[in-house]
Amino acid sequence: MTDPRRVTLTATPGVANAAALAATPHVVVVGGGIAGLAAAAGLAERGVSVDVVEREPYLGGRVGGWTDTLDDGTPVAMNRGFHAFFRQYYNLRKLLGRIDSRLTMLTPVQDYPLVDADGRRDTFRGLPRTPPLNALAFAMRSPTFRLRDLVRLNARAAAPLAAVSVPETYHRLDHVDAETFLRAINFPEAARHLAFEVFSRSFFAKPAELSAAELATMFHIYFLGSSEGLVFDVAVANFDVALWNPLRAYLQSRGVRFHTGVAVTEVRAGAPFAVHCGSDTTLHADGVVLATDVAALQRIVENSPHLGDQAWRNRVAGLRTAPPFVVHRLWLDGPVNPDRAPFLGTGGLPPLDNVSVLERYEREAADWSARCGGSVVELHAYATGETEVTEQLVKRLHELYPETARTRVVGERVLCHNDCPRFGPGDFAQRPGVTTPHDGLVLAGDGVRIDLPVALMERAATTGWTAANQLLERFGITGHTLHTVPRQGRSAVLRRLATSERRIGR
Repeated sequence: MTDPRRVTLTATPGVANAAALAATPHVVVVGGGIAGLAAAAGLAERGVSVDVVEREPYLGGRVGGWTDTLDDGTPVAMNRGFHAFFRQYYNLRKLLGRIDSRLTMLTPVQDYPLVDADGRRDTFRGLPRTPPLNALAFAMRSPTFRLRDLVRLNARAAAPLAAVSVPETYHRLDHVDAETFLRAINFPEAARHLAFEVFSRSFFAKPAELSAAELATMFHIYFLGSSEGLVFDVAVANFDVALWNPLRAYLQSRGVRFHTGVAVTEVRAGAPFAVHCGSDTTLHADGVVLATDVAALQRIVENSPHLGDQAWRNRVAGLRTAPPFVVHRLWLDGPVNPDRAPFLGTGGLPPLDNVSVLERYEREAADWSARCGGSVVELHAYATGETEVTEQLVKRLHELYPETARTRVVGERVLCHNDCPRFGPGDFAQRPGVTTPHDGLVLAGDGVRIDLPVALMERAATTGWTAANQLLERFGITGHTLHTVPRQGRSAVLRRLATSERRIGR
């Protein structure tokens, strides 16, 4: 919250609390991930009665955590992989602030170097925070980007990167894939692989399969649109311990009831809504938040034949998921070198996309390392399109961290999932938004359209808060103020250049 140009989205006014109403509204939130928990917080804090139904036995969705057991009987922390909590994630941090306003459950990662197959290395350490100086400094000191590359850039065609406007950028660029766009602006190939490809794969997509509008918006969020800086935070302990168990306790103190390990099969619209959980439980509600992943949303809608109109049902059915990703976690009997960064991104080293050394920041991994003298290393392969990549991942680890080749694996876990939303060319226009054809039924999640510059976990949190605000407005209760990075590029000169290019293109 240090950027003076951040945008404040004022909530719709109403009564301060549901206690002022003749009857207390009741809402069922389907999904206990970030979006569902944000919606539950927004509603419960205004006195609304809330039930949260979550299919998994734990909260947090794709950022959930649980306890596993190694073959020797040792209990260990486990989750679905590294997540970066950027300072621009205002609405996610607003949610986590309910646990601790100082956010002591997070710790900064001062640098996250990027390395490619030729050994070239980029770093974010010590960059200025003010746009566009941050991006210029990064480019000028990068081994993959030289002054001659800046001269060769097609400045007019590249203007949308620095003159993002949401949602206009989507109307203009969403039909183009990111790789085609970067080639069209003469962005140097080496820099494209080392920088943009790494960020593209954060969306679980190869550049040829990612919308250019998403790429431009991402560049705006993390580089030219915000002065919060490029440093991010990570959780100091496994996600269940650091984040979701404390948040669950907070929400329960607000009267929220949790039903974990329970799947919703059908929702029937009406007054009230009927939310069917399995074969023997039905929850009735004045409002429903569907905050699930894509596949679960599609199953619920398919099993609810009278939910929504045909156009909306087609939009839900048309959602797609990104290719599979693999998380391979290794418990090694020897340590990695002490100078290794907590997080390393890679380019041009398929199938490996990044390496995390967990004991550098996660309490449970640090405790295991101290007891056993080894390291806990996590390897990610995003958008692999295949699952049998673990041998290749370990080979890449040995190339980058040769000391690990001399260690023995005392435990390992391999996770493979394909439940992340796709942000491919042309997806934006048909993606369903928070509102639905039913007054009282809303959607939330990182696959839901919202015309704000938000991405990944922040998109989930923002849609969750927005879903709560939509229902609060319906009930006549005041909503919650939200924040985002600026909705358009900060440079008037670059905005005029982009506008000129638009006119010329017509």
